[in-house]
Amino acid sequence: MELQAIRPSTLLTLRQLPYLDALARHGSFGRAAEECAVSQPAFSMQIRELEHELGAELVTRRQGVTLLTEAGAEIARRACSILGATRDLADCVRHSGPVLSGTLRLGVIPTLAPYVLPLLLPELHRRQPDLHLDLLETQTKTLQNELAQGTLDVLLLALPLEKAEFETMVLFSDRFLLAVPADDPLPERARVSKGDVDARELVLLEEGHYLRDQALIYCGERDPVHDRLGATSLATVLQMVANGYGVTLLPEVAVDVEMRDERVKLLRFVEPQPGRSIGLAWRSTSPRKTDFLELGQILLKTLKCSRGTSLNLFSAEPSRTS
Repeated sequence: MELQAIRPSTLLTLRQLPYLDALARHGSFGRAAEECAVSQPAFSMQIRELEHELGAELVTRRQGVTLLTEAGAEIARRACSILGATRDLADCVRHSGPVLSGTLRLGVIPTLAPYVLPLLLPELHRRQPDLHLDLLETQTKTLQNELAQGTLDVLLLALPLEKAEFETMVLFSDRFLLAVPADDPLPERARVSKGDVDARELVLLEEGHYLRDQALIYCGERDPVHDRLGATSLATVLQMVANGYGVTLLPEVAVDVEMRDERVKLLRFVEPQPGRSIGLAWRSTSPRKTDFLELGQILLKTLKCSRGTSLNLFSAEPSRTS
């Protein structure tokens, strides 16, 4: 087979890749153009130029609907990794100073942020006053996408993750407790089992929260009608429990903040206790691994626990009759 030389005019540049990446995430020329800070006609021209350079149709344009072709979806997936690696390349020079200096873009899931950040942020500011922290609190899937694109540097969330391109560091185990109404017949110092949850209405967070998925894995699937329902925060879930509408699984990290209502009591599970692993995740290509490891150590010292161990924020010994 005869090899043909590639003309310089057909060589790809990085210029159009952010446009395709934005289009893949938003599914709309208008919203993607707004993110890229260009007019929609200028945005469309960049996409057409990329299609011309690649010699392939990347987008199917229908009235009111924008879909990526099979080739477009594959190019967008690869573009996401390329853009992340490009930002990491720039970080090699930009973050060559002291550990945890400059800007750090941190993503945190909602079932951790209200409980960990009030402790972490003051300590981080005290130890690293030159660090500028940018924060995004949202669900796991969005955080992973933002990390892959390079718009976030590191995530604090529940592990493990499905994406192999991320490096992770397990910090601590966050055990689940059963939150029930205070007048529930189960004694406060009893150890409960999965069956004690199945016998009651389980109140959950809305779809998209990893904690919801973990609760369903432990407790079993429910009626599909109920599975479409859920709250946006643990505070709302606990209010449902306090008012007698069911029970829920509460992460131990949330105990100090959420357990201020005398209408709710907590019960520990029998061994092995259900829970989640909490840790950090970053792109394996990132040059800032030293920063992330230091962030992890500061977080462990703030929470007063050792790496890989369980939090111990709630004490409840089982009764002899349990």
